[in-house]
Amino acid sequence: MAIELYNDGKHVCIMFNDLVKDATDHAVQANQFLVVSDGEGALIDPSGHLTYNSLVLSMHRYLPKQQLKYLFASHQDPDIIGALDKWLFSTECKLYVSKLWSRFVPHFCNLNRAEGRIIGIPDEGMPVHLRDTTIHAVPAHFLHAEGNFQFYDTKSKILFSGDVGASMVDEHEIEKPIETKEEFLASLHTMSGFHKRYMVSNKVCRYWAAMVREMDVDMLVPQHGRYFKGREAIHAFLDWIENLQCGIDLFTQEHYRYRG
Repeated sequence: MAIELYNDGKHVCIMFNDLVKDATDHAVQANQFLVVSDGEGALIDPSGHLTYNSLVLSMHRYLPKQQLKYLFASHQDPDIIGALDKWLFSTECKLYVSKLWSRFVPHFCNLNRAEGRIIGIPDEGMPVHLRDTTIHAVPAHFLHAEGNFQFYDTKSKILFSGDVGASMVDEHEIEKPIETKEEFLASLHTMSGFHKRYMVSNKVCRYWAAMVREMDVDMLVPQHGRYFKGREAIHAFLDWIENLQCGIDLFTQEHYRYRG
């Protein structure tokens, strides 16, 4: 289904949460995001091959794909950008992705189609303008990819947070946002294991949380699972992740032994 995150009549943000449902036994659930600003469109973490056809059909009621101007990829994983060749073939849009991945993602597509259409985002991030808003690429390096970005829509005050905040749940559980500290704590078991393995270290979690506390964020919306709405839930998550021991913090020599 399409979940309407924001709509003021001119600016709309839509989350598609169930496009992988026929393959959930074999593939991780993933959310895709459409931002339409006064008739101009952008897709955030657009799709892999499993979701491309369903996404095109689902987004058509809000914006024909030919009116897409931008694709934004938080990082290079195939569930995010695996269908890049199809998007470049069927639209005139450009892809924004970390400069670290800008020479890797052409492996997903025809090089002739990619020429001049893949924009590398510098490490410090950058603003990209749509008609009635600005989408800022916000640094989130090593959360989990080396070159990793989140995307903040200034109009809706939504931070599309990639894998940060992700939870492993069925698509039908995603319709209701997490809005209180109690709801966050009750759902923590669905995200704890993921963050401990996929986030690189507590150091970068702390840096990221400090940055977000300085931003004006009404919703934190990850690429997998449920989303956070309101300051209480968002700050409960920030309190947790800035103290999380994860990634290399948890590894010892025992994890690096040859067992032949």
